[in-house]
Amino acid sequence: MTTITRVPEIGLSRTIPDFDERAIAKRVGLVVLATDHTSEADYARMVASDSIGVFTSRVPYANPVTAENLAKMQPKLTEAAGLILPEEDLDVVCYSCTSASVTIGDEAVTAAVQAAKPGVTVVTPPLAAARGLKALGVSRLSMLTPYTLETSRPMAGYFADAGFDVVSLTCLGLDDDRVMARITAASLKQAAREAMAEGADGLFISCTALRSASVIAEIEEDLGVPVVSSNQASAWMCLRLLGEEAAKPEYGRLMTLALPDEIDDGRINHESRKGDA
Repeated sequence: MTTITRVPEIGLSRTIPDFDERAIAKRVGLVVLATDHTSEADYARMVASDSIGVFTSRVPYANPVTAENLAKMQPKLTEAAGLILPEEDLDVVCYSCTSASVTIGDEAVTAAVQAAKPGVTVVTPPLAAARGLKALGVSRLSMLTPYTLETSRPMAGYFADAGFDVVSLTCLGLDDDRVMARITAASLKQAAREAMAEGADGLFISCTALRSASVIAEIEEDLGVPVVSSNQASAWMCLRLLGEEAAKPEYGRLMTLALPDEIDDGRINHESRKGDA
């Protein structure tokens, strides 16, 4: 160990620093599950840049993926959102869990996040996917999820309530998001082919755990219809809400489109499902 026998003269710089308003111009908050392997990497590729910072917090979560376990995250969302740059504003916050957003509800997710970040625009993957599918002109929808039947059914109801004719719903029967994250690209492409029903004009691939964003363009070329995935859709919506309009066709057709004019606050108003009392 080196011993300093003489302390050098220490002086205060005469330079008075100038400061930018923010270290990074635009701020995206990302709340992910404690078990999430995928969302941060997808946002690093699709959203983050020299002018956009993605700041992440994790919310406690334990498998299996059931309605009960998904709902348990709701009271913890406020604390998780509050840990992202405490006492500083964010431009938009995404809660990166599709099935939990459906289970808890977009309005309840928004309220929980805004309790920590008042007034911030809140994006959820199903909200963004519904908006994206409409922007793409999709009306008759096939759906692919990695979940069990029980977890998948409410997903179909969400999109039916949003005005889509859900032609088919295919699920892989998994109940651990860590396993879902390990599904290979080849398997995702094969499952997408099998999930696409005759008469449907678009496909939604649900779940932020799936590594589907990077192969969406390939799936679209294979199927010949627009394809939207959870992380791709929420990334698109966050970018457009920030005023970032650059096309990124390598992540699918949606990433070439503007945000429709009717989106002004990051919320989705579900229409009553036709035929319901």
